[in-house]
Amino acid sequence: MANRIPVNFMDGNGEDSPEAVSNELETTDEVTSSTPESGTPDLDHETFDETDPPVLPSPQADGSPADVAPNAGGPEVAELVATRAELKRLEGEVKDLRDVLARRQAEFENYRKRMERERTETYNRVVADIAAKLLPVLDNLKRALETEASVEASESDEFRHFLSGVDLIYKQLNGLLDAFGVKAVPAEGELFDPHVHEAVVTEETDDYEPDTVIQEIVRGFKLGDKLIRPSLVKVAVKK
Repeated sequence: MANRIPVNFMDGNGEDSPEAVSNELETTDEVTSSTPESGTPDLDHETFDETDPPVLPSPQADGSPADVAPNAGGPEVAELVATRAELKRLEGEVKDLRDVLARRQAEFENYRKRMERERTETYNRVVADIAAKLLPVLDNLKRALETEASVEASESDEFRHFLSGVDLIYKQLNGLLDAFGVKAVPAEGELFDPHVHEAVVTEETDDYEPDTVIQEIVRGFKLGDKLIRPSLVKVAVKK
């Protein structure tokens, strides 16, 4: 709807002209305003209150904050991005250090087992060498006791005491070898085993099964699974 505005014209004396002519000026009801109507937001002129919380980047699908340019949201967002980068770097370092530690532990365990195995092998080798040198002495003591036992009854008390001393030495030496793990190889009554027995005599007999050890001539010894000396034996054979 148009509004009518009366306009009065004055004559040259400043008085109203009797022939005042009223001109009508029409203006439209629709006036464009730079200010938006009430209730309609103006996105180009959005304002923020100082008490509003800072704007944070929206999280990604995995829950971590989205990558934002350092200057997009001020120093807070830049600090967040820098913290994320530092966290990723530290996680990578921790993973690398764990891998290195696992390798070092495996290498140390292998080294420990190897040293233990070498120590055991060295110990067994030294004991076997010493035992091999002592066994002839043990054999001679045994032969002396077996020979003198037949004439012991006819000898004096002093001689019998001497034989008792020799027998004690023989037993102590056997106990010492046993303490070091040196064991006698079972022989008499056992089935002949070429790995631990050496047949020096055979005898045809029906009293024993064939290939049975019927007499131990020289006792054999071993240390664990290592054979120090085989037993010299007599073996039964079939007639």
